[in-house]
Amino acid sequence: MAKRSSLYIRIVEGKNLPAKDITGSSDPYCIVKVDNEPIIRTATVWKTLCPFWGEEYQVHLPPTFHTVAFYVMDEDALSRDDVIGKVCLPRDTLASHPKGFSGWTHLTEVDPDEEVQGEIHLRLEVQPGAQACRLRCSVLEARDLAPKDRNGASDPFVRVRYKGRTQETSIVKKSCYPRWNETFEFELGEGATEVLCVETWDWDLVSRNDFLGKVVIDIQRLQVAQPEEGWFRLQPDQTKSRRHDEGNLGSLQLEVRLRDEMVLPSSCYQPLVQLLCHEVKLGMQGPGQLISLIEETTSTECRQDVATNLLKLFLGQGLAKDFLDLLFQLELSRTSETNTLFRSNSLASKSMEAFLKVAGMQYLHGVLGPIINKVFEEKKYVELDPSKVEVKDVGCSGLHRPQTEAEVLEQSAQTLRAHLGALLSALSRSVRACPAVVRATFRQLFRRVRERFPGAQHENVPFIAVTSFLCLRFFSPAIMSPKLFHLRERHADARTSRTLLLLAKAVQNVGNMDTPASRAKEAWMEPLQPTVRQGVAQLKDFITKLVDIEEKDELDLQRTLSLQAPPVKEGPLFIHRTKGKGPLMSSSFKKLYFFLTTEALSFAKTPSSKCVNELNQWLSALRKVSINNTGLLGSYHPGVFRGDKWSCCHQKEKTGQGCDKTRSRVTLQEWNDPLDHDLEAQLIYRHLLGVEAMLWERHRELSRGAEAGTVPASPGEAPKDSLAQLLRVLQDLREAHSSSPAGSPPSEPNCLLELQT
Repeated sequence: MAKRSSLYIRIVEGKNLPAKDITGSSDPYCIVKVDNEPIIRTATVWKTLCPFWGEEYQVHLPPTFHTVAFYVMDEDALSRDDVIGKVCLPRDTLASHPKGFSGWTHLTEVDPDEEVQGEIHLRLEVQPGAQACRLRCSVLEARDLAPKDRNGASDPFVRVRYKGRTQETSIVKKSCYPRWNETFEFELGEGATEVLCVETWDWDLVSRNDFLGKVVIDIQRLQVAQPEEGWFRLQPDQTKSRRHDEGNLGSLQLEVRLRDEMVLPSSCYQPLVQLLCHEVKLGMQGPGQLISLIEETTSTECRQDVATNLLKLFLGQGLAKDFLDLLFQLELSRTSETNTLFRSNSLASKSMEAFLKVAGMQYLHGVLGPIINKVFEEKKYVELDPSKVEVKDVGCSGLHRPQTEAEVLEQSAQTLRAHLGALLSALSRSVRACPAVVRATFRQLFRRVRERFPGAQHENVPFIAVTSFLCLRFFSPAIMSPKLFHLRERHADARTSRTLLLLAKAVQNVGNMDTPASRAKEAWMEPLQPTVRQGVAQLKDFITKLVDIEEKDELDLQRTLSLQAPPVKEGPLFIHRTKGKGPLMSSSFKKLYFFLTTEALSFAKTPSSKCVNELNQWLSALRKVSINNTGLLGSYHPGVFRGDKWSCCHQKEKTGQGCDKTRSRVTLQEWNDPLDHDLEAQLIYRHLLGVEAMLWERHRELSRGAEAGTVPASPGEAPKDSLAQLLRVLQDLREAHSSSPAGSPPSEPNCLLELQT
């Protein structure tokens, strides 16, 4: 049994931030740290005191983490970035409110004495003496201390205080991983109640010493449970009175939710997985409709999570296409109007969205990436709505003249027609590049809709069903928010955002097959109609070829793609040069293009495609592909072996044990993450446990109906036998959790902790 922790983070926006630039504005971005390890950096929003980010992240992290901190920074091109303020959330606070935080919270000042990090290794014991007991404290070593000096290190020493008496270790120069191995003794009085304080400091010759953190030990507890040895996390000095600066530094709107899951061995989840898979394999022909019952009992707010978990579970079982096909049939069976088909936030719609993001993201990047990059690079002013046109001066060398509204509209139409035409052409050429499982799923969707709505009057309905997912729920959202789909590293500025929005509207019109309703909605889009009409013909031809895939072709194409190791990360990475060091060198880094797959890490001098990744994303990707490495080290040397010692801890042995622990478990969840079958099954079990009362009520209704001789009337009602099996499986899993050493999973309270407004 293993404990898995994940953190959902949504950094929404900031307001009333202080101005850090001479222009009276700031260029804010956020950094998120878990126990002082940076894991997330948002995009910079330029020249604003009320930035909007709207970025979401899912982080997998060890259950033993202590705090999550959000730092708001001001980016500077020529000097060091300014720290505006921070929000700090301890793990205990997050764990006590599983529904999470949601709302505004004030930024607080970043106090250097509170910005501590690292751990110290101590050995503590109380030794009996002839007249009085003696307290022995051995200060062995420390790791990952905060660098306080300009050379990127510190000169640490330890100060041990007890009952007004202070002793100090020697100073270790230029190290954040010092080793002391020094022992101090103190005489204990009768019934001693004082605490032992172990403080770590950075020694400075000219200025005052910098505080690095402290540990406070209760002597009474030590006398009961002696001796004690281990690594102690350094704590900040909170004895000083804080400045009353709440509100002066602005506020940050966050949504943060911690989820701890106790994951049982795979064998425990097999009955649940087999039962759900059996239902999917039987489909509409089977006796049970548990999938429909799950949809019925799932609230709107958690439907996306449930859909994603189910999709990943069936994807791991090779049944994703069958699962989605069952959902298609269920929705078609209760839909009579074609204009409402797959337009609601049903389980089918949410599952298909998750499916495209998991299975089709690389395909999206290949088709859409070059067009998005061109829009960002051109930075043209584009506007089709006459009520929003801004007339600009054009010309050169003093011959400026005002550009007419008609000229602005015509140039904008030409630009958008070019982008839309390029996108449709790229899409038309991408049939073979589309993953086989995506093509097969769209084939099933196309067939089911044509069977449900036959006849010439519904000729376009199967095409619109495909485009409702491909265009309206996949391509259009990616066009409007390319950063959220990993197409760009930064958010678009206002001008580029408007161009992307208009392009997305045009794609939606093409996806709607240029219906009169879509044309009447925004009449000022009329200049694009020739390209839209041509695009409808191109899109229908593309979909016809896309769904024209037989079972044999699907298997052959899938087998060909499976032989290729999928890329986990690719993009430029800065490598530190080992030669030419020194303060006068123009650059001590070299930029290379890296390509990481599940099998190898390769690099080249130039990229074959464009994708920017930051350092923490690379670390996350490397950790994911190394997760099954049985030879993964528990510790490492963060420095280099230079001369006769390690630069980090000054050890003399080159092959000696590392001085810092490896951090292999903090990763960012992304679309190309490996599937975790046991975790997905646990999340589904947790959801079913939350709606168990509703399942029992349905079971009683079905039992009463069976006694009265009635048969379930609608396909959404699960027969008693299937539902009884599911309830038994839930009971068995509950007992397995209860009998495990860690106990049963925590129940979800109905309260939501609101941050201060």
